[in-house]
Amino acid sequence: MSDITHIKPYLRLSGLEPLIVRPETNFINVGERTNVTGSKKFARLIRDGQYEEALSVARQQVESGAQVIDVNMDDAMLEGVEAMTTFLNLVQAEPDIARIPIMIDSSKFAIIEAGLKCVQGKCIVNSISMKEGEEKFIEQAFICKSYGASVIVMAFDEVGQADTKDRKVEICHRAYKILTEQVGYDPQDIIFDPNIFAIATGIEEHNNYAVDFIEGTREIKRLMPLAKVSGGVSNVSFSFRGNDHVREAIHSVFLYYAIAAGMDMGIVNAGQLVVYDEIEPTLKALCEDVILNRNNDDNGATEKLIQFAETVKAKGKEIVKDESWRLEAVEKRMAHSLVNGITDYIDQDTEEARQKYPKPLDVIEGPLMDGMNIVGDLFGAGKMFLPQVVKSARVMKKAVAVLTPYIEQEKEDKRLAHIAAGTVNEEGAGAAKILLATVKGDVHDIGKNIVGVVLGCNGYDIIDLGVMVPADKILSEAKKHNVDIIGLSGLITPSLDEMVYIGREMARQQMDLPLLIGGATTSRMHTAVKIAPEYENGVVHVLDASRSVTVAGSLLNKETKGPFLEGIKKEYEKLKTDFGNKKSAKQYLTFAEAQQNPAAIAWEEFKPVKPAFTGTKVFNDYPLDEIAEFIDWQPFFIAWELHGKFPAILTDEVVGKEATNLYNDAQKLLKKIIDEKWLTAQGVVGFWEANKVAADSVHVHDDGKIQKLEFLRQQIKKAAGQPNLSLADFIAPEGHPAQDHLGAFSVTIHGIEPHIKRFEQALDDYSKITLQALADRLAEAFAELLHKKTRTELWGYVTDEHLDNEQLIKEEYQGIRPAPGYPACPDHTEKYKLFELLGGEEATGIHLTESLAMYPASSVCGWYFAHPESKYFGVGKIEKDQLEDYTERKGMPLEEVTRWLRPILE
Repeated sequence: MSDITHIKPYLRLSGLEPLIVRPETNFINVGERTNVTGSKKFARLIRDGQYEEALSVARQQVESGAQVIDVNMDDAMLEGVEAMTTFLNLVQAEPDIARIPIMIDSSKFAIIEAGLKCVQGKCIVNSISMKEGEEKFIEQAFICKSYGASVIVMAFDEVGQADTKDRKVEICHRAYKILTEQVGYDPQDIIFDPNIFAIATGIEEHNNYAVDFIEGTREIKRLMPLAKVSGGVSNVSFSFRGNDHVREAIHSVFLYYAIAAGMDMGIVNAGQLVVYDEIEPTLKALCEDVILNRNNDDNGATEKLIQFAETVKAKGKEIVKDESWRLEAVEKRMAHSLVNGITDYIDQDTEEARQKYPKPLDVIEGPLMDGMNIVGDLFGAGKMFLPQVVKSARVMKKAVAVLTPYIEQEKEDKRLAHIAAGTVNEEGAGAAKILLATVKGDVHDIGKNIVGVVLGCNGYDIIDLGVMVPADKILSEAKKHNVDIIGLSGLITPSLDEMVYIGREMARQQMDLPLLIGGATTSRMHTAVKIAPEYENGVVHVLDASRSVTVAGSLLNKETKGPFLEGIKKEYEKLKTDFGNKKSAKQYLTFAEAQQNPAAIAWEEFKPVKPAFTGTKVFNDYPLDEIAEFIDWQPFFIAWELHGKFPAILTDEVVGKEATNLYNDAQKLLKKIIDEKWLTAQGVVGFWEANKVAADSVHVHDDGKIQKLEFLRQQIKKAAGQPNLSLADFIAPEGHPAQDHLGAFSVTIHGIEPHIKRFEQALDDYSKITLQALADRLAEAFAELLHKKTRTELWGYVTDEHLDNEQLIKEEYQGIRPAPGYPACPDHTEKYKLFELLGGEEATGIHLTESLAMYPASSVCGWYFAHPESKYFGVGKIEKDQLEDYTERKGMPLEEVTRWLRPILE
């Protein structure tokens, strides 16, 4: 055959134009901004359905030099398949974008497959791996090959991600043999991602990560010369998020050595790569020491680079020493400390200011409030984030603590002078007062605490009544302190009723204060439909702490209050009307019809597994270090109003720097909690024989007694073939040949109170809120750990389960653990039965309040269902016929049942 017809084994990709990766091609830039986890702007546009505008992000990547664009739609609030399909179809219609190849990027293979159906030319799939075993890997590889796609293989197997050179090479070589020998992939169509991890984190085990990648790449290219190597370059520098000058240098130095070792392509921001030779020599040398792990004994090189990064700030090529702020006037120094949350110098600066100003109060009303105004402006503009604001509040409190004795002494001197002169001291009105309280029966206060800090930072006088506060106390304290606004918080469903009652009471007592509503269970719709009609003098739902300042400002300004409340009133009236129309438009089955449409389970084929024991098993003082391995960090950031997928949030272009700082602080505090045994974990797990005895009732056999559990069933009319579910559907019916079982659990974290008190005394809201959020995360992690132990050991219905923490968070396991009060079983009163089965307060260590909230607040409980087809769902609205049936089954007064089920009756 002639050499002319010989096609050389190069990686060949294409959009509308071909991209052939020849030996002389050097390095392929993969644009990273069309990724909802990596670009806040792109994510916002996609979530808002502004796909046409999102195309501009892709276009900018192409114009900046990207030779491939990475498209990722992995976001919990998106329908990933639909989003990927819509965006890629639009991309294909834009020749200036579609001319380059697409990298379809997702952790969900269904989204990848949807993308494969859209692209023209030859694309790249990012990625597949052996983390779920060879069978799944081979299946996905065949699908990718059938679409003609090249494929990125992550260095990830059943054991976990490869972090050392040897593990990287071992996994990649194993995958290569499978792909070439079993799937039939051409070697040049295989791209390996041997995992780029962050360096310079201060953790010694991370120091060699860059070297491991570089040397692993070198060996992979030696063993498999036609395969390609890729990676997410920005990962290597995430420790320096927010310092683009240092990050760009790290990326360029890393690529200089990685490309020399054989790296072919990488996901980078093509417009933000600095030329290697143009990096400042000192910075380049520091980067090389860290990347190559040289001169790094005892983290020496790491510390030097961190110190360099902390003392410089890039302004083009200009280097500005951050410490110069200490040379400024005391007012500017105090403002700098407030904005940056620096407590190191605030005592001495405050004392200097006190001696400079005529009165100590002038220091608060002058430089301190000026600094906090800057904080408020930056927060309102989205240039500061909640953890930073809480740190600013800590600085403010420390400064005020220095001044307070002098202010009190001045007041006393004036009082004595007035007594001697026989005159009256007329005090000014002072700052506006806002009363905050978590309502009766509810013990959750993290969100309320954050709102209080944010409002306090903006000059308001906060009166925080704490948790479980009855209506009469809230209203009497509001009158006593002559407050300007009342703010109510609640997390559990019964709190909504209590808020309605408080609104009604405010109207009865003819109060005229604005009422703010907030908390996880609350919503704008519920506020509009249920609370606002009870009280006409201003009810406003506040979504989060960042909105509270704007709302409070509008309500306390005489000129804006009227128009603001009038606008809210019109908006809520429309919401109420829309809700009524929407409600009437929905179609529901009769309860009898819904019962005839249960989950279609072939019980004759089901062989239930018997647990290792029946009754309960108590886990006292469970090791916190083991629990911590199961933490889902994403809700921790949500508690701080930092939204994004973990760990991608740590490298987010907007919140990444602060998220990383918060994460590092949380890790330090978590280590102290574990090492010094601040908290203790207590859990109970129980299993009992159980059978479904009626359409929605389950009998649980507990040591000769029968506990009758009642469940609710979906009543909304569904498409043909879709069941109306009840949790009772997942328990084998009475008369089944083999005995089925039901499980239950509770977990709680004890011991937080003295540490909270200590942080309060130290004026350290930041550490206090971090501790509360960590305790919540530990409780949820303990629940996850015990559920895994239940599945694999205690009940043992999936003894061969091998899931990593990410898969556990995504609930990719068999079985469910729904909790009373949540969508699948919304009746909180069934919690009484659950706790009775588990042994009550003595065994669980949990106290149930009158509203059935759990104390300590960091507690979780629920049922265990093992059937493979069991799944989470929401009961939704039920009709009067089911309510009557349920009331009869419960043997409770209709009014009492209605009180607990009101959210699903309206």
